[in-house]
Amino acid sequence: MSFIIIVLYFFECKTFQLLQFGLLVVSGSRMTAAFLSFLLAGPVLLAAGSHDSNNGTTPVVLWHGMGEHPSLYRATHYVQRVREFCDSCCNPLSMGAIKKMIEEEISGVYVLSLMIGKNVIEDTENGFFSDVNEQVSMVCSQLAQDPKLKDGYNGMGFSQGAQFLRAVAQRCPSPPMKALISIGGQHQGVYGLPRCPGESSHICDMIRKALNSGAYTDLVQKHLVQAQYWHDPLNDNLYKKHSLFLADINQERGVNETYKKNLQLLEKFVMVKFLQDTVVDPVDTEWFGFLKTGQAKETETLQESVLYKEDRLGLAAMDKAKKLVFLASEGDHLQFTRDWFNKNLLPYLR
Repeated sequence: MSFIIIVLYFFECKTFQLLQFGLLVVSGSRMTAAFLSFLLAGPVLLAAGSHDSNNGTTPVVLWHGMGEHPSLYRATHYVQRVREFCDSCCNPLSMGAIKKMIEEEISGVYVLSLMIGKNVIEDTENGFFSDVNEQVSMVCSQLAQDPKLKDGYNGMGFSQGAQFLRAVAQRCPSPPMKALISIGGQHQGVYGLPRCPGESSHICDMIRKALNSGAYTDLVQKHLVQAQYWHDPLNDNLYKKHSLFLADINQERGVNETYKKNLQLLEKFVMVKFLQDTVVDPVDTEWFGFLKTGQAKETETLQESVLYKEDRLGLAAMDKAKKLVFLASEGDHLQFTRDWFNKNLLPYLR
């Protein structure tokens, strides 16, 4: 008999330490729900943002990723991933720099970098420990109450923030999202871990087995953010039945016509894939592709998937209408130059 132990380990951020989780399968008795609740309890979700004038431009809403993030170095105009799991709405080396860069390029634009929590520390923690569906609801409420967004906005999500913003587009059409720019987003989820040394690694296999055993329990699904977009191709029925977030927004349990209709309201859905990505596994998920069901080696493109062929989410219709844009960057996860950003992404923000 085996049970799941949540192994917590620390890593340093600029001003505080943040817990990250790993899962291991260990022989023994079942861990009590009370202890799991203690380990997994997350902070209350709130939202906050800055207020600027948009001067007739289209506002931009940013949602950051869980950890490794872009940071802007003016001297070289290079946006480089900082190797710390500390991303937040307002870090001057990451989203703060991206926000400022957009404001410099588009005069007078209103840029809202989403904060999920009362402060930056809570915002960072909520990137790991919280209910994603609650986060999306909180953001929907915040956007609806912001008068600067009433005529619409462009959404830009980094890493996991991209699929969270897509959920906003599908569930909350008011105010309207005009364009969704996904930068390294995992729209079909992940089946691997950051810096995993390879498909044949014993470490990878061990951790995957642990996630397979515990990722879809209600307790883990409701509290660990990354488990909520964990997509196990070897246990497809388990994923479809128990994934509380990803399986829902990807129409795995049935077609929600409202989701389909709302997503098609986008004028553009831009997806950026990082060709040397060592964080996201499989990298195909950044273009809405994934591993073929029933195995963990061969991948398929969005166009080869059942989701597309049955047009369960409206992506085929959007593709035919030339609303889908697939871009690639040669760098690792969230690595790109400012020139590349201005040339490839800035036109969709104007």
